[in-house]
Amino acid sequence: MRELSGKVAVVTGAASGIGRALALRFAAEGMTLMLADVDHGGLARTAALAGRETRVLTQITDVSDAWAVRHLANRCFGELRAVHVLCNNAGVFQGGHMWTRGEEDFAWLLGVNVWGVLHGIREFVPRMIAQDTEGHIVNTVSVAGLFTSPGTGGYAVGKHAALAASLSLAQDLAATGSRLRVTALCPGAVRTRIAESDRSRPAGLPATPTPDEVDSRERAGRAAERGIEPSEVADLAVKAIHEERFLLLTDPRYADRLRAQTETLLTGDVPP
Repeated sequence: MRELSGKVAVVTGAASGIGRALALRFAAEGMTLMLADVDHGGLARTAALAGRETRVLTQITDVSDAWAVRHLANRCFGELRAVHVLCNNAGVFQGGHMWTRGEEDFAWLLGVNVWGVLHGIREFVPRMIAQDTEGHIVNTVSVAGLFTSPGTGGYAVGKHAALAASLSLAQDLAATGSRLRVTALCPGAVRTRIAESDRSRPAGLPATPTPDEVDSRERAGRAAERGIEPSEVADLAVKAIHEERFLLLTDPRYADRLRAQTETLLTGDVPP
């Protein structure tokens, strides 16, 4: 998809971090934007920044809620008449050992990180196919969809599922001759507030932090502080859209790590 100017982009999780960076980057490309998030204040701030360059619409949306995503899609196609780039970007993090995560934790993690992607695919992709135009779906997966590490099991489960959904979507689109393409965006450490995801946890899903969770959250926060800027991720995402690239790694060293992990798995061992 070479030309973005004049096209329509939808970004979930647009109130901060990578989502905000994607919105600003698309605005600089001359795209019309529909931005969604559960954070009213952050979403308004992103819209104000992006709106200096282009037309921006916003919608408070909990992507774990199928009805909310359907409402978002209905509004997009009703008011903007088309969607050319869909970024299923909303995501949340919670750490801790696999055996200390409760049902409420997995309900939240999988609701946003997996069902958010699935709802986006279900509500937008059929209508994007019907447009019969070039289009692109960017799913923010994370390197946690490729690698696991101690203390991040619940998050990794969801992100591995998001990668599988992205790959399956890409294969289905290719098999049916669709003009749509898919990118699985797999960033590593990025300077975002992902370690503070509890700020958006629904009140109906209470949690009592465990020591292992607190430790994992602190490690994630330190990693984020050392990470790359969200704007760098957005630049890479636009490049991937232009080049119709499926797997997007934000650090070339991840390719070597992925090869090493595959080799270790083939020996029957557990990757470090």
